[in-house]
Amino acid sequence: MNRLAAHLLTSLYPRRWRDRYGAEFAAHLEDGCGGIRAVTDVVRSAIRECISPTQGGNMEQPVYSFGGVVKRPSAFIPIAMSLTAMAVVLARVALVGTGPEVVINGRPDEGTVAHIWQLLMACQLPVLLFFAVTWLRRAPRQTLGVLALQAGAVLAAMAPVLYFNL
Repeated sequence: MNRLAAHLLTSLYPRRWRDRYGAEFAAHLEDGCGGIRAVTDVVRSAIRECISPTQGGNMEQPVYSFGGVVKRPSAFIPIAMSLTAMAVVLARVALVGTGPEVVINGRPDEGTVAHIWQLLMACQLPVLLFFAVTWLRRAPRQTLGVLALQAGAVLAAMAPVLYFNL
């Protein structure tokens, strides 16, 4: 790629980025191939850097995306537990109905499904706490988004229990 094109592509990045990486990046562009794919990759990366600049003053600091945070086991396990609890309740309603599962000594008992639901809902609390403590300092905005998603999954798991008055 010629010097002018490399300079123009480098100038698309924010000033702070150019001050740190500009000369090295322009030299890399001049040495590399200048195909249309390389140009589109550089333009896309420059737009991304302008919209969401590298966090903080330290350019080497890792940047976490929502997708990267939600893929952590401590993020998706509580969501999976809530959805499993909802599926267990809905399967019970579909197979048995909404009446009491078992009658013992003339009194209705919650039954196995209710106990499974309670365990799934209660056991996710330590995982949620671990996730919040671990990730709120690293990526607060993304972590709050994942916590909101987890809260939505909890509400979705509670909805059939409240609706069918189980």
